[in-house]
Amino acid sequence: MTDPAVVDPRTGPGADAPKGLDLDRLAAHLAVHRPELAGPPLRARLIAGGKSNLTYALRAGAGASGREVVLRRPPLGHVLATAHDMAREHRVISALAPTAVPVPAALLLCTDTAVLGAPFYLMEKVDGEVFRSRSQTDALTAGQRRGLAMAMMDTLADLHAVDPAAVGLADFGRPEGFLGRQVRRWAGQLDRSRSRPLPGIDELRDALAASVPEGVNAGRIVHGDYRLDNLLATVDASTATGGAVSVRAVLDWEMATLGDPLADLGLLLTYWDVLGDSDAAAGNPVADGLGPRAGFPAGRELIERYAGRGDVDVGPLHWHVALGCFKLAVICEGIHYRHTLGQTLGGGFDRIGDMVAPLVEHGLRAVREQ
Repeated sequence: MTDPAVVDPRTGPGADAPKGLDLDRLAAHLAVHRPELAGPPLRARLIAGGKSNLTYALRAGAGASGREVVLRRPPLGHVLATAHDMAREHRVISALAPTAVPVPAALLLCTDTAVLGAPFYLMEKVDGEVFRSRSQTDALTAGQRRGLAMAMMDTLADLHAVDPAAVGLADFGRPEGFLGRQVRRWAGQLDRSRSRPLPGIDELRDALAASVPEGVNAGRIVHGDYRLDNLLATVDASTATGGAVSVRAVLDWEMATLGDPLADLGLLLTYWDVLGDSDAAAGNPVADGLGPRAGFPAGRELIERYAGRGDVDVGPLHWHVALGCFKLAVICEGIHYRHTLGQTLGGGFDRIGDMVAPLVEHGLRAVREQ
């Protein structure tokens, strides 16, 4: 994938191996299961930007005959239960391949932890750009930013329109009670990530648990972390096309399941209107290039676009935004904790913890407004 922010720590076993990969063991595994990807030489680099699972560009062979693919594996250390399931990611992108939802082609799943110390999978490299920083989004015209935002919402509506049973995902989750389980799940993750006082977060958890809505849209495929910088997109600068925008692939499916699509909308608005309008997000790679502060349309326009394309009953979203704030606060706290233990790779982690407090504060306001 063509994110230009790439680092190469070269601290893992074997030549040119970023931390988290053992290229000798990987080459031996590929020689048996995908010999065309085994090299030699086999080289890898860490793709910066991901704050959870690790993503590497893997190149097999030399020169013009070489081929580059993408490898995904869980983070180093402190892996929260069920949060980084490679088999789920591989399964959902495989299932969505024939649909209108753009996804990379799945190439290989390895659940044998003897190879890399954790499960991993390979997928095709898709050309495009991950828009995650102001330096990228400021270079776009107002029309291009609007087009990018609307393409993001059209793609989400297309995802939620997919019939899970028609693509072999009828058993991919348990839609009944999904929202209540989300609260309990992230409360449990919080307890496993605590390393400092977090004022208000327990109050937010309890308020969410006491007011879980019905979930009338349950049973759709939910991405679980849908946002602009989990998309690969292209923007055509040609005046003839007016700066046409195309979403080339939706990435990072580790939290995908069957549930209520309003959870995706609530979390997207959390990134867009909450963090996108927070001083804590300025310069932070999680949300720096997002939202109205970065020149994009307001969240209400995104929801209007989404509602006009699909058949999901959007309704009030206050509770879902509050859930998004709680979930993202827990995720940020978990990343902050891993960073304090020296278990993160790449840059941009030193300010992740600063976002927890504003997320909790806005979540409390949202859950009181429902």
